[in-house]
Amino acid sequence: MSYCVNCGVELESSSEKCPLCHTPVINPNELVQMERASSYPKEKGQVEVVKRKDLGIFLSVVLGATAASCALLNLLVFNHSMWSLLIIGICIILFVLAIPAVIYTKLPIYLSLLFDGIAVGVYLYMIAYLTPSDEWFWRLALPIIALITLLVELFTLLIRAFPVSFVTTALYIFAETAVLCVGIELLIDRFLYRSLGLSWSAVVLTACGVIVIALITLLSKRRLRDEVRRRLHF
Repeated sequence: MSYCVNCGVELESSSEKCPLCHTPVINPNELVQMERASSYPKEKGQVEVVKRKDLGIFLSVVLGATAASCALLNLLVFNHSMWSLLIIGICIILFVLAIPAVIYTKLPIYLSLLFDGIAVGVYLYMIAYLTPSDEWFWRLALPIIALITLLVELFTLLIRAFPVSFVTTALYIFAETAVLCVGIELLIDRFLYRSLGLSWSAVVLTACGVIVIALITLLSKRRLRDEVRRRLHF
C-alpha cells in the first residue's frame, strides 16, 4: 500500500498519478537508480579540430598581409630605405616553413629542406641588397647555405635509408659537424685572405674524427656494441 507524497491519498498499485492532486507516482527503486546515475552526459563533447587547410589559409593571409602592409608603408611613408625587404624576407621564410606542416603535407621532405635553404638564401640576398656591396653574399653566405642544406639533406637520407640508433645518429652528427666546420673555415679564408688553410676547424676535425672512429669500431663489433648498450641503457 502506498500514499501520495503530496496530499496523502491512498494510491492503487497501478496508479501513475494521484487521483486527487495529480502528482506523479515515483517508484522508490527507480529513485535510487536515478541517484546512482551520473548527472553528466555519457558522451564527451569535443571541440572541433582546426583543419590544416583552414590553418594554412589563415597563415597565408596573415603573412601576406604583413608583407604587403610593410611594403606599402615603406613606399608611401617611411621611404628613406628599403627596410621592408627584411620583413618580407621573414614572411617568406615562415611561409616556406609552414608548407610541409599545414599547407601541403605530402611534400617530400627532401624538397621541403631544399625550399627552406632557398628561402634563407633569398632572405640573405635581401639583406645584401641593402648593403653597399653584395660580394659577401655570393662568395660567403650563399656557399655556406648550400653546404648546410646539402649536409641536412644527407643526414635526412641516412636517417631514412639505414636503421636508426643512438650510435648511428651520433656518428652522422659528428661526421657532418667536422665537414661543416672545415667547409666554413675554408670559405671564410677564401673570402678574407684569398688562400685556404685550417686552424680552429682542425681541432674540431681531430676531435670529431676520434669520436667517429670510435663509433665505427663500436658498430662493427656486435659484442662490444651490445655491452655498451646494456651498460648505458640505450
